[in-house]
Amino acid sequence: MIGDIVGRPGREFLYQHLDTIITAHQIDFIIANGENCSGGLGISSRTANELFSHRVDVITSGNHIWRNKDILKIIDTEQRILRPYNYPDTNPGSGYRIFQKNGTRILVVNLLGRINLYEVDCPFRKIDRLLNTLTPDQYDLSFLDFHSETTSEKVAMGFFLDGRIGAVVGTHTHVQTSDEKILGQGTAYLTDVGMTGSFDSVIGVDKEVIIRHFLTRMPIQYKIGESKPGINSVIIQFDIKQKKAISIQRLNIYS
Repeated sequence: MIGDIVGRPGREFLYQHLDTIITAHQIDFIIANGENCSGGLGISSRTANELFSHRVDVITSGNHIWRNKDILKIIDTEQRILRPYNYPDTNPGSGYRIFQKNGTRILVVNLLGRINLYEVDCPFRKIDRLLNTLTPDQYDLSFLDFHSETTSEKVAMGFFLDGRIGAVVGTHTHVQTSDEKILGQGTAYLTDVGMTGSFDSVIGVDKEVIIRHFLTRMPIQYKIGESKPGINSVIIQFDIKQKKAISIQRLNIYS
């Protein structure tokens, strides 16, 4: 799982290193949060196809999924892009899919938290209904990208789904946490995977711009940070027969 990709610096640094990561760690399936990969806000059809061409299997998203209207051209037909499942059902796109890779069926779900974000459907009840609807023989592995602002909401989701889903990994804050673990019933958990972009920045945005905003509280034009790009990611290994995670390890690369 690749942490939130922020703009061109994040994409280009990822492309430079992804093949090496795949080979060195024998990666079978790649999920990347791409909701900020086009200019730092939203995702376009061009950048989505760019990520797919560099071996990303699934792009998850969050509260910025609709910021670039170009995504509406493909989100109903491009099954490898997910929007949060707890947006209204009438919204374009899908919040979960079962993907096939090397003979393995992988359920990937994308959810949006509600604390300090939007009043979308309850993510807990939404995924509970989904997992009660699907049958265990429909998929071999399962993964949730929980795009949430607060650690408490993410930690609660991990315990709520322990033993019912293979992995719960948080996104959105762009700051990686160091609490990776296998929960008691076999679910791999990490509160936030972090980001892929400039680390000489404030969560991917030019630091001088953000400092000026905090000092003046005046409206500003955001500018993506360019220097010292890096990758925050996490590698999860599963026992397919048991449908449980057996290891979780953060992998970070910095320039």
